[in-house]
Amino acid sequence: MELFNQFEPELSKKIQQAGVVRKFKTDDYLMKTGQSIRSAVLVTKGIIKVFREDEEGNEVFMYNLHPGEACAISMTCAARQLSSQIMAKALVDTEVIAIPVELMDEWAAKYKSWYQFVLETYRSRFEELLDTLDQIAFRNLDERLLWYLKQHQKSLKTNILKASFTDIAQELNSSREVISRLMKKLAEKGYIKINKNQIEIVDLRGL
Repeated sequence: MELFNQFEPELSKKIQQAGVVRKFKTDDYLMKTGQSIRSAVLVTKGIIKVFREDEEGNEVFMYNLHPGEACAISMTCAARQLSSQIMAKALVDTEVIAIPVELMDEWAAKYKSWYQFVLETYRSRFEELLDTLDQIAFRNLDERLLWYLKQHQKSLKTNILKASFTDIAQELNSSREVISRLMKKLAEKGYIKINKNQIEIVDLRGL
């Protein structure tokens, strides 16, 4: 398990034996609000977007998960036998290893590397949530839009954003009209190009 090479050889072997490999296509949901969670999720391939969604379908982005990372919320819900309070969706074709909840406490007590991995997972996701909260609470919408575009560019390692203005508006809790206006301003200044059904990021450095 090259992605999780911090684990002891014995633990790596147990993860391969007990873990269940699950594959998801782009836009498939891994978790939905209210779903019972009975396993922790380790990402081995792809990217997962974790977000909250209200009754009207408006989204609040929380963080992305990349290969080598784990979902802290799935760990918490599984350990405490709670239902999910978040949504998780594959942004690209994704593969995960699901670890049964009954093994988590046993491994935390027996393997120092697993215990440290769980703590680091909580710390990393908490920092990412604080960053997202800062953007919502302290930034103007135009600044949040730039942050959103840069996050996409960094996470997916591509300059092409396949999302409509409506999709972006939902994630930033805004309206399509406002996002459209801000995007057109960025396009006029040469920072992005607006093509059919996608946005091309030209150069956001310095913004």
